[in-house]
Amino acid sequence: MQKDTPPPIPLLDLRAQHAAIRDEVMAEITRVIDAQTFILGPEVVRLEEQTQQYCSTPYAVGCASGSDALYLALLALGIGHGDEVLTTPYTFFATAGAVTRAGARPVFCDIEPGTFNLDVSRVEAALDAHPAVKAVIPVHLYGAPAAMDELNEIAARRGVAVIEDAAQSIGAEYKGRRCGGLARVACFSFFPTKNLGAYGDGGMLTTSDAGLAHQLRALRVHGSHQRYYHEWVGINSRLDALQAAVLNVKFRHLDSWTAGRQHNASLYRRYFSELDVPVIPPEVAAGTTRHVYNQFVIRCQKRDALRSWLSERGIGTEVYYPLPLHLQECFSGLGYAPGDFPESERAAKESLALPIFPELAEESLLRIVQTIGAFYRQV
Repeated sequence: MQKDTPPPIPLLDLRAQHAAIRDEVMAEITRVIDAQTFILGPEVVRLEEQTQQYCSTPYAVGCASGSDALYLALLALGIGHGDEVLTTPYTFFATAGAVTRAGARPVFCDIEPGTFNLDVSRVEAALDAHPAVKAVIPVHLYGAPAAMDELNEIAARRGVAVIEDAAQSIGAEYKGRRCGGLARVACFSFFPTKNLGAYGDGGMLTTSDAGLAHQLRALRVHGSHQRYYHEWVGINSRLDALQAAVLNVKFRHLDSWTAGRQHNASLYRRYFSELDVPVIPPEVAAGTTRHVYNQFVIRCQKRDALRSWLSERGIGTEVYYPLPLHLQECFSGLGYAPGDFPESERAAKESLALPIFPELAEESLLRIVQTIGAFYRQV
């Protein structure tokens, strides 16, 4: 008699999350539609206030996406043509894309192999080699902060601004301080797959600088505080009230969802150890006091074959990121070549994201680990 095929396990199950909060969300969406106030407005103000409180920052400014948040931060800091911005080549494209959109030139610095974050020990040498760098963008990748104390100290000595790319790390903490309050300005994404995800695009900037916040509020509306009067050349990056309403509901659940992700991360570590599965779980970086696990990314040999094996057995995975930014065709003019950033290139070949969403059942997680173990026993 043929065994029943086990149900598939997706990388992320947004339907399960929505089912649990559907009535709350639909009530808020209906209220916004009935009010016919769709752009900025009281829902966005409420979301900004929640973000300020959550990140322990005096100011938060909503915008249309995390990508725009990065671009707006660069505009507000006056970074443009002739400037360079240092960041990591192992990140989502928007980090370096925003630099290019601003007219500046991305400069890359390699990552730490265990944490996937910017290797701060290499930053000083990179800045020596690139005196035109006006800002550094550390990425708090996969839900854990970069080594911010060391980075801020280096940047302060050299008069370089620091912009947090916290797109994947809302609620993460470095030495007890929340991402969003660790630099001059920070950028968040509310893309649906994020721990706090909208039902479309959305973004947020946080800062402790009143003047910067004032400018950011104008830049997101074509550089204008008063309609038809423009202090700067900005862009259209207004956050929709519908998305803010959804996020205001989800904020109530964020900490419990984070606890679920942390619990699943601990289960992965436990089962990988107990079942002697030869993969490397993510390292918790020094200084990290709260990892929020937007992704749970392992390092493994024969990554592509393992991914195919898991897919054939109904288990969803993802590769973040298969080609580092310095090797992307659109950045070929920067002059980088294979081998320039070996840790980023190795991570691109070995990293694999496993399901970590808070609704993931323990028996499903155990099945994932057992299936990975079976792959390595047969190769």
